[in-house]
Amino acid sequence: MLGIHEIWLFILSGVLLNITPGPDSVYVIGRSMQMGWRGGAAAALGISCGCFFHVAGAAIGLSALLMASSTAFSILKLVGAAYLVVTGLQMLWSRPTLASAIDEPARSSLRRVFLQGVFTNALNPKVALFFLAFLPQFVAADSPHKPLAFLTLGLIFICTGTLWCLVLAAFAAKAAHRLRASEGAIAWVNRALGGLFIYLGVRVAMLETR
Repeated sequence: MLGIHEIWLFILSGVLLNITPGPDSVYVIGRSMQMGWRGGAAAALGISCGCFFHVAGAAIGLSALLMASSTAFSILKLVGAAYLVVTGLQMLWSRPTLASAIDEPARSSLRRVFLQGVFTNALNPKVALFFLAFLPQFVAADSPHKPLAFLTLGLIFICTGTLWCLVLAAFAAKAAHRLRASEGAIAWVNRALGGLFIYLGVRVAMLETR
C-alpha cells in the first residue's frame, strides 16, 4: 500500500526509538513533575505537533531542500539554537514557588508549555534530518505516492510517540506528589529543564550539514 514495505518493522523500530530515553522524555517528565498530568500532556502534545512539521516537510521535500542548502540549514540551526538557549536561561532564572506548582496549572502556563514543545522540535534541524533518513527506508524507490507514504509513516511514528509520552506523563505526575512537598525539589527540576534546553541549544548550534 502506497509503496510502504515492512511496516511491522517500521512500527517496531519506531516504538523502540520512542521509548529510548532522550530530551523529549526528560521534558515531559519534568513538566509532569512541575505541573501534574496536564502539564506533561501539554508538553507531549507540543512535541508531537513539532514533529509533524518535519513529517510534512519530508513529505513535500522541504527536508531534502534543508539538507541540500547549507544556508537554509544554518539559518534554521541558529534560530533554533537561540530559542533553546534563551528558553533555558529563562528557566534557570525563574523562581517557581511551591504554591504555583501545586495549584491547578493556568491555561496560559499550559499554552506556554505546549508551545515550547512545538518550537523545540520544529526549530531543530536534527529532527528534520532524522525523518529524512528514517522514513525513506520503508518506502519503495519506485512508489508513485512517496509524499503520502512519508506522511502515513510519519503519523504512525508520531502516534506511538505521543502515547508513550502520555504514559510517561501519567507515571511522572503520580511520582511527583512526594517531591511537591519541597520547594527545593521543584527548583531543581526547573534548573534541570533549563540546563537541558541550553545543552540542546549548544548541540543544535554545533550541527553540521555533512
